[in-house]
Amino acid sequence: MVMPKKENPDSKRAQISKAQQYMIFAVLGASVFLGAAIAVVINSINKISFSASVIVAQDQSITSFSDAIKNIGICSKPSGQVYSDDELKKCSPNNVNVSAVPNTLRSNILNNIASNEALASVPNENDAGCINPATGKNYTYQELEAAYSNAENEEEVAAAVGLIKTCSSLRVIPDALPAFKNEEALLASVDKIFNISGATLQSLSPTDETDGAPFGNNLYTISVHLALEGGTDIVHRLLNNLELSIRNFNVDRATIDWSSNGSIDLKATASAYYMTPSTLVVTDKSISAGGRK
Repeated sequence: MVMPKKENPDSKRAQISKAQQYMIFAVLGASVFLGAAIAVVINSINKISFSASVIVAQDQSITSFSDAIKNIGICSKPSGQVYSDDELKKCSPNNVNVSAVPNTLRSNILNNIASNEALASVPNENDAGCINPATGKNYTYQELEAAYSNAENEEEVAAAVGLIKTCSSLRVIPDALPAFKNEEALLASVDKIFNISGATLQSLSPTDETDGAPFGNNLYTISVHLALEGGTDIVHRLLNNLELSIRNFNVDRATIDWSSNGSIDLKATASAYYMTPSTLVVTDKSISAGGRK
């Protein structure tokens, strides 16, 4: 009878150890592969998310830019929701008739404000550039509108728009609310009001309060000090004309003294306003794959 050969215990341990090593290497290899796969997936997701964020930001910018152009009315309406590159290249504000951009800022200004009868009733100083050679009188709004509608090229359109801005009711806007602090013009306006009221100035000067504090939306004050002596009817007429002035005046402080001869001594400080121009600011937005801005 043949007895089975007895296996060496050390050989079994070596085999088991080798099997464990293979298992460890297999697990490590699978872990490395899985980790690399996860990293690739995460990186791909970040790239897709980043590309989507860029596309969304571009679409928002294009939409906002197109909306601004449409609302202002400097180009004809786009064929789609936004202006194409070709439409922007062909856009020429001087060649766009107001009738082609209804309900826009440009249309409202040229069609509504310029033709407003109340604003047109404000006396206009004779300006040589506002005299119609055909009539020898100031241009009427109808004449200005006809010059604009009949313009045949870009130069004629620009000239007609310039006439409308200078010679129509639109001139009242910068007169009523100028774009900068002009003390000389304000003093001249007050002096004219005194003259048409039949009042004689004792003094007229800017005050130390001309800078004032901003009221928001770029609105600032400029103040003047005035003094006069006159009858009750003259003072009443002066205050009434200040109230009726196209330029808004606020009487901040006033002292009134009656003299023995029945005249009134008036000293007052009044403020008018000016608004500095607003500017469009282009903003940049940075987008990163990690979500930082």
